[in-house]
Amino acid sequence: MCVVLLLLALTLTWGVDAARAEGGPVLRIVYFYATDCAHCITIINEMLTPLQAEYGDQMQIKMVEISDPTNYAMLIRAEEMFGVTPEQRGLPTLVIDGQALIGEEAVRGQLHCLLDTCLGAGGTSWPDIPGLGGIAVEGEGEPGLGFNPGGLGIEGLEPCGPEDVAACEGPAPIWAAYFYDVGCQECSRAEYDIRYVRSMYPQLLVEEYSVQEDAALAEWLGARLNVPEKQRLATPALFVGDEYLIGTDITSEALLALVEQYAPTGVEQVWAGFDPEEAEQSIIERFKSFGVVTIVFAGLVDGLNPCAFATLAFFVSYLTLSGRKGREILVVGMSFTLGVFLAYLAVGLGFYKVLDLLGDLLTTLGRWVYGLTGILCAVLAVFSFLDFLKARRGEIGDMALNLPHSLRMRINAVIRRGRKSQAFVAGAFVTGVVVSFLELACTGQVYLPTIIFVMSQPEMRVRALILLVLYNLLFILPLVVVFILAYYGTGSKQLTNFLQRRAATVKLGMALLFAALAAWLTVAIMV
Repeated sequence: MCVVLLLLALTLTWGVDAARAEGGPVLRIVYFYATDCAHCITIINEMLTPLQAEYGDQMQIKMVEISDPTNYAMLIRAEEMFGVTPEQRGLPTLVIDGQALIGEEAVRGQLHCLLDTCLGAGGTSWPDIPGLGGIAVEGEGEPGLGFNPGGLGIEGLEPCGPEDVAACEGPAPIWAAYFYDVGCQECSRAEYDIRYVRSMYPQLLVEEYSVQEDAALAEWLGARLNVPEKQRLATPALFVGDEYLIGTDITSEALLALVEQYAPTGVEQVWAGFDPEEAEQSIIERFKSFGVVTIVFAGLVDGLNPCAFATLAFFVSYLTLSGRKGREILVVGMSFTLGVFLAYLAVGLGFYKVLDLLGDLLTTLGRWVYGLTGILCAVLAVFSFLDFLKARRGEIGDMALNLPHSLRMRINAVIRRGRKSQAFVAGAFVTGVVVSFLELACTGQVYLPTIIFVMSQPEMRVRALILLVLYNLLFILPLVVVFILAYYGTGSKQLTNFLQRRAATVKLGMALLFAALAAWLTVAIMV
């Protein structure tokens, strides 16, 4: 059997090499990207350029930069062809052999395997995407790709400002209010959709607002259109006339339908009649309705954070593998959790203004943290499953996730040095802060903005601060439970003996948990 597999592998390898030598089959790739998308440029520099140098004339790439409205329309058609849902949309998007790889991690993880498979199968053809024939092939046989360094912001397409709109020629303006939040991944794609629609309907004039800075206006518009209270401060959100779109409902198709509806008559700035006092009172009334039970429940639900769990699990796993117990795990867990707590408290006290300045850097950092943590969870899932198989055979002493004794002793010696240990604790704290900032758009979308707004009202500040602290304490409670269980788990002989007797079940459970976390993080990156 082994000989057959070896011959098959050699045959496939020879077939790929021969195909390259003869210049026969060709790999055809369509790459949708944006110049202001850091992940897109990373894939170009670190993957596509080296791959084109390696494959030469046997790789043809069409680079489609989506700031061009025609190119963005191609991306929309491609997503329709491959059944990409609004929740799955993302950049970069790479199309090859009838498949769409969405996001940096998907391209990194799957492209190499697809290339060799497709080349061995005789190459690929161009997908039947309308308009693709007009895109030239980049760098045929040349090491290096060219890409358009353009890119426009939403404001870049505005034909005129509010003060001189009367002087603008053309159809009646359609005014829209757009709300975004710091670290909101859905907001980035929504802005591409808005930009695309504005390229076809320049009369669509969009004013951007931060939901943190302009919570009262978001509340007023939401109340005006009877938006459910749990969605009134959610992002991204777009208000046009008597219609609104929130979250993944903001798509190019939905926007086009709205604009076409209002194109004949135009839409005035409905928020011109904005009454700040009325809106502020509405938010305050909702705040007053927040009882202790409501805040406790909201904090607990938002605290069930897969990314934070995965990161803390990594720290605990590292310490456990290196033979550390008790105090070390407790200190690292407390440090990580303290970072999470202080980060959310800082946001509640106004630090979100600083985060807003970080812009794309925060999103880029978030994808890297998610990606690295997801890879670590996937590795731990594989090793845990291998340990499950060994435990079923009774080979408990030969677990993959048990480091060799000599290596554990070396790591112990390093950790015992105060400076190294302190650095690890500090690293856990910083990681907790970073993970919290990355999760801002996914947690507390109603409660947190409401509390932050009320903090600006002097007469309500004390109560708001108390509820903010309560929310944050309950938010970190699941993390506290995790590291306390880890602390007792490594220090209790009875529990250790029990886990050893149930090693197979425990390892299978760990494998499933880590696999689920890895899958969640991968989806979070691609969305």
